[in-house]
Amino acid sequence: MGAKFRVAFGIVAMLGLATGLSACHTTAGVGQDLSQGGHALTNSANANAPSSPSP
Repeated sequence: MGAKFRVAFGIVAMLGLATGLSACHTTAGVGQDLSQGGHALTNSANANAPSSPSP
């Protein structure tokens, strides 16, 4: 069962890597992708932050 999991995980990892590499062809593209991810994370954190801090 462990071997099947490793094979499945490897296939998923390779597909994810291939998708990620095809999304940006240059270093500038990588920077833009990372920046957009950071903005999305910041916006999500701001939207889900409590309105007043807990004591």
